[in-house]
Amino acid sequence: MSVEAKFKNLGIDNAPGQEVRQQAADALNALVRGDALPGALVDFSHGDVDAFTPPPGSFEAFTLAVEAGGQQAYTEYRGSADIRAELAVHLSAFTGADIAPDLGVIITPGTQGALFLAVASTVSTGDKVAIVQPDYFANRKLVEFFGGEIMPIRMDYLGSDEQAGLDLEQLRAAFAAGARTFLFSNPNNPTGAVYSADEIAQIVALAKEYDATVIADQLYSRLRYSGQSYAHICASDLSENKILTIMGPSKTESLSGYRLGVAFGSPEIIARMEKLQAIVSLRAPGYNQAVLRTWFNEPEGWIDERIAAHEAIRDDLLAIFRDAGMATRTPQAGSYVFPTLPKLAIGLNDFVKLLRQQANVIVTPGTEFGPHEHSIRLNYSQDHQAAVAAAHRIVEMAKRYSAE
Repeated sequence: MSVEAKFKNLGIDNAPGQEVRQQAADALNALVRGDALPGALVDFSHGDVDAFTPPPGSFEAFTLAVEAGGQQAYTEYRGSADIRAELAVHLSAFTGADIAPDLGVIITPGTQGALFLAVASTVSTGDKVAIVQPDYFANRKLVEFFGGEIMPIRMDYLGSDEQAGLDLEQLRAAFAAGARTFLFSNPNNPTGAVYSADEIAQIVALAKEYDATVIADQLYSRLRYSGQSYAHICASDLSENKILTIMGPSKTESLSGYRLGVAFGSPEIIARMEKLQAIVSLRAPGYNQAVLRTWFNEPEGWIDERIAAHEAIRDDLLAIFRDAGMATRTPQAGSYVFPTLPKLAIGLNDFVKLLRQQANVIVTPGTEFGPHEHSIRLNYSQDHQAAVAAAHRIVEMAKRYSAE
């Protein structure tokens, strides 16, 4: 693949925040035409850190790091040893895995940075990689960028709320055909589905049978609803050399702006990631790393209140979309919902553009996550009332442009 083709395939038009640039032009054009946009802009492409503010103490941790000066600014490439030691304790308690801070943890510039380093450290030209559809858009793009061959694994996310719906026979077939890496998010982004303990056990069994490596993106695993159970694959009997887990304080904690990610697991993969990070970015921002001291150290009840607030928004959006006949999985965790649109008289990309221009709503098209031409993704970590009003506008637009 040529360099031009590799970068064309990356496509960032629908990346979080990109459409805000276009929205400003839309507003100016509407003003010139004398049109009135309905309601305030709601950008469902990412979470609203003004509606859901960071936990107390996070900024204070950052300022203390600045005051510490060079000793905090220039940490090891894989991150401050002291902070990694604290993280290992918290993450071991959270996941049930035995995490070694000296060999098994790396701090990265955001979980996106961790994902980039992880894929680069496991995928070479021609390697076959099993990827779920739908799943996080960067998975596919990064595998293709590094020359890997994607083996798509279907997930019937609308089938049952008792399991994610992964087609395990397709996963077996992918491994049998030569895939030696399985990359997936749990909870699933974009649907909010959580893999059942049985599904995780079967993934582990297949990975062991075919000596495959598993990369698990667990970014939203803290934001679980109504006592939802969760099986951490890193706590299974899969060899530690065959599992890498990615987490970090991001949208759940409204700390996305600090760009902090953590990968833990295979010492071999993490050693490769460190070598690459030393070339790409040197380290995660030194002062920002100190904010990780507040992660898992929020005030008592803080995370429970955040979960309850998101669950209330989720339930209202589900009711709106389902009343309109738009099939939608009940998210069991995370802050994403993935409604199915009715058959439209226009293409999905045009509909998404018109949502922005006529309804003042930004969403991500389902085609970013796989062959899902009739779905859109919303991050509902937003002001509750604004999110509800925007969901009603989406339904109105779907009716306006329906082909039925």
